[in-house]
Amino acid sequence: MSGMDAAPPVPTGRSRRWRVARRRLLIGAGATVGSLVVGVPVALEYGRPSLVRWMLERGTGPTEIPESSLVWFELTRDGITLHVPKIEMGQGIHTALAQVAAEELRVPPERLTVVQADTARGFPASTLFTFGSTSVASLYTPIREAAAAVRAMLELAAAGQLGVDRRQLTAADGGFQIAGSDRRLAYTEVIAAHQGPWQEPGEQPELRPAAEFTSIGRSVPRVDFRSKLLGEATYGYDARLPGMAYGAFAVPPRFGAELESAEPGDAAGMPGVQQVVIDVEAGFAGVVADTRTRAWAAARALRVTWSEGTRVDTAALDRQVTAGDGVVLRREGSIRAALSRGRIVEADYRTPMAAHAHLEPLAALARVESGPAGKVELWVPTQSPESVLEDVHAALGEERDVVVHVTQLGGSFGRKGGQHLAVEAARLSAATGRPVHVGWTRDTDLRQAFYRPPTHTTMRGSIGSDGMIRGVEQHSAAGDIIWAVAGLPEPVRSLLGFDPGGLLGLFLPYDLPAYRLVNRREQLPVPTGPWRGLGLMPNTFALESFFDELAEAAGTDPLTYRLAHLRRGGEQEERLRTVLRTAAQMAGWHESLPDGRGRGIACSGDVGTVVAVVAEVDLTGGRLRVTGIDAAVDCGLVVNPAGAKLQSQGAIVMGLSSALRESLQIRDGQVVSDNFDSYPILGMADTPPVRVTFTGGGDVPYGMGEPVVGPVPAAVANAIRAAGGPRLRSLPLRL
Repeated sequence: MSGMDAAPPVPTGRSRRWRVARRRLLIGAGATVGSLVVGVPVALEYGRPSLVRWMLERGTGPTEIPESSLVWFELTRDGITLHVPKIEMGQGIHTALAQVAAEELRVPPERLTVVQADTARGFPASTLFTFGSTSVASLYTPIREAAAAVRAMLELAAAGQLGVDRRQLTAADGGFQIAGSDRRLAYTEVIAAHQGPWQEPGEQPELRPAAEFTSIGRSVPRVDFRSKLLGEATYGYDARLPGMAYGAFAVPPRFGAELESAEPGDAAGMPGVQQVVIDVEAGFAGVVADTRTRAWAAARALRVTWSEGTRVDTAALDRQVTAGDGVVLRREGSIRAALSRGRIVEADYRTPMAAHAHLEPLAALARVESGPAGKVELWVPTQSPESVLEDVHAALGEERDVVVHVTQLGGSFGRKGGQHLAVEAARLSAATGRPVHVGWTRDTDLRQAFYRPPTHTTMRGSIGSDGMIRGVEQHSAAGDIIWAVAGLPEPVRSLLGFDPGGLLGLFLPYDLPAYRLVNRREQLPVPTGPWRGLGLMPNTFALESFFDELAEAAGTDPLTYRLAHLRRGGEQEERLRTVLRTAAQMAGWHESLPDGRGRGIACSGDVGTVVAVVAEVDLTGGRLRVTGIDAAVDCGLVVNPAGAKLQSQGAIVMGLSSALRESLQIRDGQVVSDNFDSYPILGMADTPPVRVTFTGGGDVPYGMGEPVVGPVPAAVANAIRAAGGPRLRSLPLRL
């Protein structure tokens, strides 16, 4: 299949490191800190709040960027192809990055060919990793610089071909014009006439001033729109190769169960079964068949024995995740003095486990050549090709040449950060000598995943005689997010006392005389991990709901109360002030509503972006309906306004779904739900109008994929209370 041929390797040259500023902490920074804290528990106990601030400010750390611009760009007689290292998951990242490249190339974005880079292209694995809304923010300058360098290469070649000084050439519309002449040379003509290696510029060419932008900041059609419209886009489930077979494997009956023994049983003689593959030491028992249906039927017929595993249920998990003792992550002022007088307000909040509910179940296609050093090619929908490489090397041997071709992803939201089905497909392909595709069914995908961990937050605040907050004490507890999927020794994790992913949205953004936050990290007997925004949405639900409770106790309008508690002059606080006022104005905050209807507001910040959301609800007839959502978003420079708006709307709908519908239930160590009838998500009929406005601007873009989800449930809960309903402190919100 021509669409799956591997691209030839590209000379990579040296790699340079690019500082990613103001980004969230994830695995890399956590590992760095872990190496610093071993053996210093006493110092850590007193210095942990400063450590947390340092980690959040440091962000993800440096990203390696290929020095050769020809890793990013391929020059052919047909034009210029941009190899994008970040993964397209429906968020439109290929379009936004194509716009960034087109700006410096002086070419319309639609004239660029955009393809997904594979692991053989020459990009460092860390640059391929797509997570945390960092794609545009981290690659904005590197892609501009690489594109400007390619333009300079073409300019030098064109000058030689035309016999003029390069300073006489002006780049525009995919070609060069000679000053004072009608003569023009298209990029394709320059490339066709060029001989020998391209000469990279000795110094970084000057970048285009923002005032001259013609592509960045403009809404353009998605570069993958046509292929998706015509059904030509290849997703993991669609991947095909000649002579391909289908694989399936036995899955444990409950969490924590391990394979103890396996025999072919009746599977070997079933129709269409080509081979049974068993490796008890690796915990694997699978089959290869001529159809997917036959493969899964045979996998169920394998004679396997599992260890007991856990018998835990949801109630037991909630009891385990209970806020209380823990480690202090922030301390400001004297919380004891603040809570010793004034009006005391107390509340506690819970969020449940949740599935990612991506529409495309996990899938992978593998082609493994024979022999211990045979080449391995994989077609996988994954956010982290590096993880796939490491896992396949661990399973099949480090000496193998492994290439990961990343397909389109039919949703992910953190679930496809790795992709262990690639390992299982590779095992089966290695055993049979033919390409093997493994694709999960919906029930298997729901029951054999990892999930958003449950959270519990208790809040206690004091209000002075002037109505202002004197202090807040917060106790938070949650299961692991990053530590569940990242490799750090447990003693180091325990010493840190917190999960980096749980830091997002964990801190009140307001100026308080006293504030103390105690965090409790729980290791759960069920698999948890990253979910859109990590801890942002559960934490914001608790904090912004409680802030409304404080405003109610003070007898003050919630918007006015927020504005009064934002520190004057701080950049982040002023940006929050702007989005709060903008969202309120969009929603007609001060306009009266009929009885049974109400508006609620909430805000948060993440990956440099600040967001405010106003929800309007209708409780008449005893039924909860969300009738409208208004959101103001400051994400810095907006590369593609249409794409950013769709991102925001998608995040809001996902936040509404979590707020109103989703709660993953565990019984006897298993997920109860097996499809969307038993794990309902928000449908079109219950989705209200969603309006989005962008504020801010500036010279650099911030994250867009996840920040907007944060305030949504809190805004809805606050609106329910404003409409005369009860104060709901647990998700999903039910009257």
